[in-house]
Formats: sequence, structure tokens, C-alpha cells
Amino acid sequence: MNTPGSLTYVYAVTHRTGPLGDALASLHGIGRAPLRFLPLTADTTGPAPSTTPLASLAFVASDVPERDFNETALKNHFEDLHWLEHVARTHHDVVQAIAARAPVLPLRMATVYQDDHRARQALAAQQAVFTQRLDQLRAHTEFGVKIYLTPDATQPPPVTPTPLASPGKAYLQARKAQRHSRDAVYQQAEQAAETIEAIASRHATQRVRHAPQRGELTGPQENVLNDAYLIPDDQAGQFQAAIADAAGSFPDLRIEVTGPWAPYSFAMPASGQADAPEPSP
Repeated sequence: MNTPGSLTYVYAVTHRTGPLGDALASLHGIGRAPLRFLPLTADTTGPAPSTTPLASLAFVASDVPERDFNETALKNHFEDLHWLEHVARTHHDVVQAIAARAPVLPLRMATVYQDDHRARQALAAQQAVFTQRLDQLRAHTEFGVKIYLTPDATQPPPVTPTPLASPGKAYLQARKAQRHSRDAVYQQAEQAAETIEAIASRHATQRVRHAPQRGELTGPQENVLNDAYLIPDDQAGQFQAAIADAAGSFPDLRIEVTGPWAPYSFAMPASGQADAPEPSP
């Protein structure tokens, strides 16, 4: 039941179990609010159901102040980077804590409902899809793979002008060397992407291609590949080791593997977005 003046904030979908409930009791949501299961029915007094996946399906939720999470307030807060960082970090911490103990479908940050009843209606409307997706993600985790061009790699080697070359000719020689240098690095990045794809075809069950990152997220480095892979837990070590080994073959690139993460990129299937990696020839 909601406290007066609050909304229901939902972090994720999972299956309600006793051990996970014990873990949630020691965690906090946004604003240090207690976390709770929000199952399909309002009766949470009995033991956690275990007879069917549908019976145990639940949101993980907490109360948040209506004054901070109503539609108008959210529009204003999304321009407040300090507020956004706090909410995003807390949301992520809750999802990761669940993922460490049970299959989880992370929900988008700032998913709020007017009250618990409205949240349960939303859960009921998608219960079959949620249950199927949780089964598909069981014993899987997400890993990110990024390729960066390092600043030094895209700089041309010093060019020694030909004797008696005019300033204009010397400039053209330098531009030509720069173009050749960048072309070589981009070709190396294409080869690295093909190598990563071949490795993923042996381990990953799904892939999502995100847009390359730009601006403050990358600094002086250029991000040219930003993929997410869904990896079975028993193959995670092999996947990471294979990527790390392959990275040594591309000295002008930085290949970064992040994770394991809760399956943010795979929480819900999106047509044309999540694909199985193509098998290597």
C-alpha cells in the first residue's frame, strides 16, 4: 500500500521467492525507501508462491514522492544532471542486486504508476510476455563490447617534405598522409569488429547494436562499435578471455569489455534490434 502523497516506482520484473525477499529487506530504493514485491494479487501475507511462474511473477517497487515524480516534475528533473545521476545509480544498484540472485527484467528508469493497483494492472497485462522473457534470460548475463580509436592512432606520422617543396605541396603531402593513416585505422577497426562477431557467434545467444557513444562519454577517443551480447553464465569466462586475447592483435585500437550486467539491452524483444549473432563461416 502506498504512503500518502506517493507514487509507485517500479525497478524490475522478477519471480517472488523467499531468499530474494530476504535480500530486498536489506536494500533501499530511491530516497532510502524500503523495497517491496508487488505481485499480481494484493495478498502478500502468505509464503512466496512457487507452484507456477505466473503465480510468482512480481514487480520490485518502492514509494517515491509524487511531488518529484509526477509528469511535470520529471520534465524538470531530466535537466538536473545531479538528480538524474542519483536516480539512475539507485535504480541500477537495485536491478544489479536482484540480478545477482534471480532472473530479472530491468525496467526503464522513472517507470512510475499512480498507485500499486495501477502497477498490478500493468503487470497483469504483460504477465505472459514477462514470464516467457524471464525464462529466456535465466542463467544469462549481458556483456558490452566497445571499440575505440585511440587519439594517437589517427594521427599521421611526421612527413618530411620533398626538397624545395612549396608550402602548398607540403600541406597536401601532410593531408594525404593523414588520410592514409585514418583509413588504415578504420580498416583495422572493421577487422576487429569481424573478429568480435566470430567470437560472439560461439558464445552469445543474442546481440543488440547500440549507437556509438559520443562527446563526454568517450573523451578524445572515437567510439566506433558499441554492442551488447547476451552470454550464458557458464560461457562468460571463455567469452571474456577470447575477446581479451583478440584485442592484442589490434594495437591501434582499445577494445573494452564491460559486465556482467543485468540484461538491460535484452529485457524486452524489439523487432529488428535484438538478433542472434551470425555464425562464423
